[in-house]
Amino acid sequence: MAGDGLEGARSALIGAELAETASERYLLAHLAALRVAAAVLAARAHAASGARLRNAWQLVAEVAPEFAEWAGYFAAGQHKRQAVAAGAVALVAHREADDLLRDAQAFHDEVARRLAAGRRRGAREAG
Repeated sequence: MAGDGLEGARSALIGAELAETASERYLLAHLAALRVAAAVLAARAHAASGARLRNAWQLVAEVAPEFAEWAGYFAAGQHKRQAVAAGAVALVAHREADDLLRDAQAFHDEVARRLAAGRRRGAREAG
């Protein structure tokens, strides 16, 4: 399940790399980060507790504290992402979109490494 989320994130990252506009690159990079967050949540779904409504970044910080800094970083850009998605494309410069893409890739790679390490550990313990 988490692997599927990471594959979707990888697709969004590739789309962001190929995007011609800063706004498109920014939106796709943010989408990739959200898909990585979904993979984290899928891997740790059993750890989520409570019925109160929270966004994905709050849940990531709660169920996977090792990714709390990433969650805070991407949550801080949520309002800008919404504005750009609503058409305020001039809000994002090429440099900012490139930076977000680089950070989304780093988040993806860190989650992929940690999830793979967890699967290897689980396989050793089961075997």
